[in-house]
Amino acid sequence: MTSEQHLAPLRMPDRLFAELAAGGGSAAAVAFLERAERAGRLLLLRTLLGHLDALPTPLTPVAEAWRVLKEAAEKCPEPVERLLLAPPTGGWISHMLRRVHGTATGPPLWAEAGHLSALALSASLHAGTETAFDVVLTDGRLPLPGLGMVQLADAREGLTVGRAMTAGGELTVEGPGRTNGSVRVMCRPLRQRSGTGGDAWLPLRTLTHTGPGGEAAGTVVLEDLDPYRDLDDHLPPARLDEDEAREWQRLFGEAARILARPGTPGPGRVDPAMIRAIVPFGRTGVSPPPLPFVQVSASSGDSFGGMLIVRPASALALAETLVHELQHSKLAALLHLFPLLEDDRAERFYAPWRTDPRHLTGLLHGAYAFTGVAGFWRDRLADAQNADAQHADAQNADARNADAQNADSRNVDAQNVGAQSAEAIERAGYFFALRRLQSRLAVRTLLTSGRLTVQGHALVSGLARTLDGWLREEVPPAALDRARTAAALHRTEWRLRNVAPAPAAGPSDLRFRPDRTFWPDTRTHGFATRPTVPRTADEHLAAGDAAAALVRYADVLADAPAEPHALAGWIVARTSLEPGRAARRMLARPEELLEPSPRV
Repeated sequence: MTSEQHLAPLRMPDRLFAELAAGGGSAAAVAFLERAERAGRLLLLRTLLGHLDALPTPLTPVAEAWRVLKEAAEKCPEPVERLLLAPPTGGWISHMLRRVHGTATGPPLWAEAGHLSALALSASLHAGTETAFDVVLTDGRLPLPGLGMVQLADAREGLTVGRAMTAGGELTVEGPGRTNGSVRVMCRPLRQRSGTGGDAWLPLRTLTHTGPGGEAAGTVVLEDLDPYRDLDDHLPPARLDEDEAREWQRLFGEAARILARPGTPGPGRVDPAMIRAIVPFGRTGVSPPPLPFVQVSASSGDSFGGMLIVRPASALALAETLVHELQHSKLAALLHLFPLLEDDRAERFYAPWRTDPRHLTGLLHGAYAFTGVAGFWRDRLADAQNADAQHADAQNADARNADAQNADSRNVDAQNVGAQSAEAIERAGYFFALRRLQSRLAVRTLLTSGRLTVQGHALVSGLARTLDGWLREEVPPAALDRARTAAALHRTEWRLRNVAPAPAAGPSDLRFRPDRTFWPDTRTHGFATRPTVPRTADEHLAAGDAAAALVRYADVLADAPAEPHALAGWIVARTSLEPGRAARRMLARPEELLEPSPRV
């Protein structure tokens, strides 16, 4: 490992760029992105060290930490490479560069700079070298990247300076006590799965998974300790309860099995080995029970292969989110290599998965991520259809061999399995149809924006080819109808809530309402299945009864003529019953039905 700049540039082979441009990417393509991220991270680290060399600090100078880190890399390169490429390391480097340029805040700068010593300590433990550092302790805690965290019992609260020493894989940490004197702990982080003397040592948690062929398990970090696991802010540890950690393992194992699909890599197909870390967010215990879908997930271009996720109750929802966030990581890495677009960062474009206007970079990220999500549901549709066909074959075989005594119970079981299979096909078909349609709409906006570079145009054109091929694939008709309806509802309500009635030459010339606020999108998931006993206007529309829906929307509008949710439903229901030029105009600019709003 070296921070010296090499003259030979990275050159991505055309075939790897083509794979990524199609929305997918083989292991070789992702490995190339990782090599590029490594090179970029070393250059950023070299820049950061230049800023920190003269920083006044009560800790060991950063130059000494860097020397120890390089020495460990020479003796034991593989684990030190993992430390360098760990998502929190990238988060720390970028956060520190923002700190030194005055665009981020946090604890005292010398304390955050001391994280380099923690990285060096972890590397020294892996390499078995001897070293000693004056380190920063926070309430007696010393996080060790990639290993875990030391906790000194009865240590002084707040930021203090302690001493950490390594020798032959053993770590000794000493710091000021709560009242007087000092406190001390010794441990062997590479061997211990629990602390000596209570909770003195908290090991890093990992999630295990098996390969597509059932081979030996791989691991993904479940990061609940590192202070730089968040997208930017310095965070205290949020240790998961044992029960919550077990739930993460159960769900992740199931999600990995869902994603394990033999064949050619493509959009929506993820090898869990490509994921470096998952940060559990927002909850540390199993109570209250989580929602079936992922409430919040996020990733950062600073932290390749890392993702922050609020645990859902459904392995299928987790698998979809893993695909979504890895797509963001791949695109962020491409943006580090190529200028893909010229973006003035003005948020004025419609993104079919957002309730607010977006800038072009956000639209590109969304298009790339949701192309992967569309591919994920395409595979789920194929799996459900294959399972249904196999079930039908087995049912026919059972019918030929069944005796009269067991025929009734077999029929009941077959009906239950058949209903579940039909529901899985409808749900997967809906999300495949919806996400391919929404992604293609965003891709069209990007291609007509006039802001794409040569490489950006090649990337977005690759997405367009993938999506155009998928748009020709068959989807169950009822699921396709609901997807088209949900897409129209979202765009209509978005315009009603965001766009001021005014002439506009194109999508980039929209004038926005000054009173626009966040609004809950309840229809994207609400239309996933066909209601059996519809009651509300939305349910009647999802069931395909636009006339009944229109009456119920009109009842709401009688009391609140401009209520956006009901008005969007009324417009979509009305235009489905009375198609034509007037209907197309109403869908194109639904805000014209509202009173003119003040110009922004």
